[in-house]
Amino acid sequence: MEGLHLRYALLAAVVAAIAPSAAFPAFAQDESVAAPDTAPEEPAAAPSETAATPAAPRRGSGLPLPRFVSLKSGRVNSRVGPGVNYAVDWMYLKSGMPMEIIQEYDNWRRVRDPDGAEGWVNQSLLSGRRTAIVAPWQRGKPDAVITVMDQPNKEASVVARVEPGVIGTIKTCNGSWCEMTFAGREGWISQALLWGAYPGETVKD
Repeated sequence: MEGLHLRYALLAAVVAAIAPSAAFPAFAQDESVAAPDTAPEEPAAAPSETAATPAAPRRGSGLPLPRFVSLKSGRVNSRVGPGVNYAVDWMYLKSGMPMEIIQEYDNWRRVRDPDGAEGWVNQSLLSGRRTAIVAPWQRGKPDAVITVMDQPNKEASVVARVEPGVIGTIKTCNGSWCEMTFAGREGWISQALLWGAYPGETVKD
């Protein structure tokens, strides 16, 4: 969507025909606006600090940082600080969207979205289910279409095409390719074309 500020935008995946003449299914990205609105409050106690960034880190999950997760809810507030007393900066409206956790503070997580925007989200609104967005850096390029293969190699058969910005669920990654599901359709995509899995990272379902 032309002119939309990156901090207030996200792309949600919907199934749509983009190549009617093709012999395999296609999946097209759609857009949903992240609005500076209010959602039901996060089910967690807010820290008493008033600074936008905590002065000293509190114990978090103990899991490695950074790491990828996904949004559990279809209405997720992103706040300027780690607590419900902090202002809502914007709202995410698509469950399953991949997010990168870059900092932890109690039960709050500082996350980064595919467009690079950052904010604080309650951990109860995040899921360990791995998803990925296809080549978000190619959005808006004419005729940019990514092929989905039936095997993890470039010589395999094409089973589908996806537009940049489509979100799928990761089943497994071997460090070079990821097996993903798009609206029930499964196939392999080069890991280098995904935001939601690190280069060389292995993921098991």
